[in-house]
Amino acid sequence: MTLGRAPDTGEIFGSTTELCATRLSPTSVFTLLHRECHRLFPDESFADLFTHRGRRSISPRIVAVVMVLQRLEGLSDREAVDRFTFDARWKYAAGGLPMEFPSFAHTVLVDMRARLARSDKPQRIFDAVLEVAKSAGLIGRRRVLDSTPIYDAVATQDTVTMIQSAICGLLRVARPELASELRPLLRRDDPYDKPCKPVCEWDDAVARASLVDALTRDANVLLLAVHDRQLLDDERAAAMLLATVVAQDIEEGEDGRFRIAFRVAPDRVISTVDPEARHGHKTVARGFDGYKGHVAMDPDSELVTSTTVTAGNVADGVVAETLLADALIEPSSAAAGPPSKPGLEVYGDASYGTGPIIEKVEAAGGEAVVKVQPPVNTSGLYTKDRFEIDLDAKTVQCPAGKLVQIRLKPDGAGVASFASFCGECPLRSACTKSAQGRLVSIHRHERTLARERKKQRDPAWKARYRGTRPKVERKLAHLMFRRHGGRRARVRGRDRIAADFALLSAAVNLRRLALLGVLIRPQAG
Repeated sequence: MTLGRAPDTGEIFGSTTELCATRLSPTSVFTLLHRECHRLFPDESFADLFTHRGRRSISPRIVAVVMVLQRLEGLSDREAVDRFTFDARWKYAAGGLPMEFPSFAHTVLVDMRARLARSDKPQRIFDAVLEVAKSAGLIGRRRVLDSTPIYDAVATQDTVTMIQSAICGLLRVARPELASELRPLLRRDDPYDKPCKPVCEWDDAVARASLVDALTRDANVLLLAVHDRQLLDDERAAAMLLATVVAQDIEEGEDGRFRIAFRVAPDRVISTVDPEARHGHKTVARGFDGYKGHVAMDPDSELVTSTTVTAGNVADGVVAETLLADALIEPSSAAAGPPSKPGLEVYGDASYGTGPIIEKVEAAGGEAVVKVQPPVNTSGLYTKDRFEIDLDAKTVQCPAGKLVQIRLKPDGAGVASFASFCGECPLRSACTKSAQGRLVSIHRHERTLARERKKQRDPAWKARYRGTRPKVERKLAHLMFRRHGGRRARVRGRDRIAADFALLSAAVNLRRLALLGVLIRPQAG
């Protein structure tokens, strides 16, 4: 398919410009796209997605505008194409197209997403919008980080359904000759042609136990049959998924029968339809199934500067460096002299208040205005901050005045043991319940964390934090405003959801740029 091009000028008669220009607000996103879409999304910037021979494609500029508006309004592909066909504002936003401009099939949007995913720049729409914001001087050196749950687009499955579905999946993708070898090995009276919960007398405990045992034995015999065989990529992925769902939830009892384990495996797969989704917790009391969408935002312009998506069980701090990649200076550059871009400030909640993140920001010549969790003791006994820790002298003094040396570990962490003093100590009942006495752990980033805890007790620090950090909550509310394609994913798989989340962020950024009245300067030359 070759590159299609949009018309450069609208028709004098029947143009949507005549209808919409005086009726839409100057700060409308339709007005911004109409004025700037040919510079934002020129057809040439998508040329690498197409070949030099074949049928002419729909103009990528038009498709990009439709994709942006689709994400803003939370529409399906069919609804978006229908809106482009009959809503004059959409054709106006795509460059002032005439009323009679032909529409296209909804599969064009599917094809464009697939082409972008295979390309070297899958998030080029987000990058193009961000580049405009940077050119307009709207992106500074301050960042606010946060995450929000994205519910998966599939149902969470129980253990029995997952094993049944994983067996069906392996048989479905297996080559005919391999499938003909595997099917005779199965012992259950089940064709394994439907990836659903098998038939069983679910009120009968014996029947349930027999089903779990039989399913597991069929799964194991398939895994043994494909072990050490040369498999295609799809076959290998299906076999690994089957091995994962069996290993995470099944254990062998003393009687030799397989049963569901009374535990939750780390990084547990929750669905064979979307194996990358996970159980997540935004708070201790609030759980969800799916993914996390992570953003970095400029708090002054309220524009999203970076996005990424992880499984729901990934800690927020893990992706902090990725979100800050455009703002951080490499330590080697910082060591050579003063930072070339001074003034970096990073705001975040306690999820980002870790030693490595704080030190990484400081190494780039910036300041991490992030919360650091205070010491806690769930037993109600003395917390760690009741002990005087001297990292220079490598000593710790307890509330009773006893001084001990810190025993350091190779990684820089350490421990201080008060076992020799706790026996007759009058404060023992308020300090520890352990028979071995009180132990105080020293983090390898203890100096950094202690300094930040002291700093955040300052009223001026609290005022800065409270005046800046909450802005990201409003931006996340804008991103999650629509349930379809906002809070709940429209697609499956981390990479596809990440691309969709970046496109949503680009659309929200464009709406913000429209409100700010940004004009895009023509490229020189």
